[in-house]
Amino acid sequence: MQIITIEENDAGQRLDKFLKKFFVNATLSLIYKLNRKSKIKVQKQWEDWFKKRNNEFKLSEGDEVKFFLSDKDIQELSEKPTPHSSLVRKGLDQSFDKADILFEDEDLFIVNKAAWVNVHPGDFKSTEVSLIQQVQDYLWKKYNSLTFKPSLVHRIDRDTSGVIMIAKKKYILTKLVDDFKRNPALNALSYNEGKSAKKIKKTYRALCFWKPPQKSGTIDKKLLRIEWAKNENKVQISSSWQRAISHYTCIESYTVQTEKGAQNISLIEVNIETWRMHQIRVHLASIKCPIMFDKSYGNKSLNYYFEKNFGINRQMLHAYTLDFFHYWEWKSMRVTAELKDDMKKCIKLLKIK
Repeated sequence: MQIITIEENDAGQRLDKFLKKFFVNATLSLIYKLNRKSKIKVQKQWEDWFKKRNNEFKLSEGDEVKFFLSDKDIQELSEKPTPHSSLVRKGLDQSFDKADILFEDEDLFIVNKAAWVNVHPGDFKSTEVSLIQQVQDYLWKKYNSLTFKPSLVHRIDRDTSGVIMIAKKKYILTKLVDDFKRNPALNALSYNEGKSAKKIKKTYRALCFWKPPQKSGTIDKKLLRIEWAKNENKVQISSSWQRAISHYTCIESYTVQTEKGAQNISLIEVNIETWRMHQIRVHLASIKCPIMFDKSYGNKSLNYYFEKNFGINRQMLHAYTLDFFHYWEWKSMRVTAELKDDMKKCIKLLKIK
């Protein structure tokens, strides 16, 4: 027999959902059977005894769950390998680089993601270790929950580097995911008139071919997403689909002498007001400034030249800053991710050339 107390990160769940996460080796039918036979009971804080509860019962912080099972049965049903040993067995022993930590406290873990790393194991159906697996492996001894694991607040593309935010507590995850979801609803406002103190702001930096039509400006073009695209780009400019707004500034420009003559390159900073798939890549390509080595929306011949002569092998796009509201600290914050070495090296070569 064993009694556990529901903590903050485990509260708010249905009893059956909590039990499925807690008893990782049990089937849902077994969990229903145990509950039906009164092998699991819950006591509220204000009650003096444990009661049988239905599967839809919502758990609250401070509730106690009592298992009328042997210690051996409880261990067999709930025992799970540490994240690290799980990755090793799969031949995926890739540890998280502590140098990539930008910010950490009791609630948040913010990192500067490297290129060629999936943020989530389901992305691209890859067997590679994802960023969230690496982070959970790194943090697993700090877990303060029976069922909750550190979770992604948002995502960026596999070959894009930069800021990624991970929540270490459930309530912070809920709050920030809601902020991310709510933000696109503000696109009816002008960029400088967002009245929500909790507005998220994402800023990217990109190395692009050619120069934009003006030093700074706004791209307000609707985007169409084609789910099952094969011989066409997945996202295209459309006159009648989702509105997308990007604000750009050309920070620097460079001139490189190639076999076909002078080639202009621009370092462009982009603030996105809406968050559509491939928005920055499609928008910059639409003003004749495709991102370097963007295989879908870029210039193939120039990509080949700069891969051969500059060693570039991924799209030169980096999530540079993230502004957000920290709910525990109750203040607005900004986190900045330094450009990765490949982009730094490329800019250095561009200045020399």
